[in-house]
Amino acid sequence: MRPYIICHMMVLVDGRIDCDMTEQIESGDEYYEALEQLECPSMLMGRVTMQMHYADSEPFIPNDVTPIGKESFYVACQSGKYCVAVDTRGMLRWPASGFDGQSLLVVVSEDCSAEYLDVLTAQGISWIATGKGRINLHRAMEMLCGYFGVERMAVTGGGHINGAFLQEGLLDEVSLMIAPGVDGRKGMTSVFDGIDDSNRPATKLKFRDVSVVGDNTVWIRYRV
Repeated sequence: MRPYIICHMMVLVDGRIDCDMTEQIESGDEYYEALEQLECPSMLMGRVTMQMHYADSEPFIPNDVTPIGKESFYVACQSGKYCVAVDTRGMLRWPASGFDGQSLLVVVSEDCSAEYLDVLTAQGISWIATGKGRINLHRAMEMLCGYFGVERMAVTGGGHINGAFLQEGLLDEVSLMIAPGVDGRKGMTSVFDGIDDSNRPATKLKFRDVSVVGDNTVWIRYRV
């Protein structure tokens, strides 16, 4: 079994997700109020997003690069709310073991150094290591549910981690808050990005609900 997973994002009309730009258009609490309505006590973000909002600026550099080399996990605490960070190689340093009432949980691949995981353990931070070469997202989600009790979770970016969950067929819903503005800058990440397979077919969605919130922001929910 795995959690029920909703991708929840604030985007502009052109699908771009740069936080500074979206906040210029919609600076209220609509995004987080909607997240509460989705009833997802846990949330997951990719390495770049976690670096931007939560992690220390300096990367972790191990003295011993010997990898953990096997699937493993550590439960620092049983929590009803987790802030899940996807950090394949174990590069992020953490100033705390939790944020905004959520316990931190770091997901890495089996190529991550054992030293990094020892540091997380000493800090009281939960972790999962699974997959060689890259994280096995399917297995990581099974472990989140089975060992940590995560039954419902929001994936909140960035575009590449959203794209990875889409590509692996791990999304149950897409929740888009479309702010009334356009970015248009070249090279900016979109809500789903980074899929290399140019022949991959489009993912069909089924409309669920739509409403207007805040300053003319449209909130649309789809089932995958």
